[in-house]
Amino acid sequence: MPRGDKSAYTDKQKRQAQHIEESYEERGASPEEAQKRAWATVNKETGGGKKSGAGRGQPVDRSAARKGGRLGGAASAARTPEQRSASAKKAAATRKRNAEAKKAGAAA
Repeated sequence: MPRGDKSAYTDKQKRQAQHIEESYEERGASPEEAQKRAWATVNKETGGGKKSGAGRGQPVDRSAARKGGRLGGAASAARTPEQRSASAKKAAATRKRNAEAKKAGAAA
């Protein structure tokens, strides 16, 4: 099996890599770099391709996903209380407007 051959991976691992790759591309990584990072992330989480045999299963390591989720709150924490409050008020108004529109659509 040549290096880079993905036949040893499960369909789920391939889907995960595709989603992760798209995410990296959205954040500005080149397609080649995004693909490398995606497969590195899948390998870190799942320990590589599928392996046969009893007792070979390993728990999935979600540390990379947790790290990304924790880093996502940094932007909110950097804003002032007034900015966060204004954003929350705007979001509440949007939810109210959408709920009213949905109610009006259901009544029609």
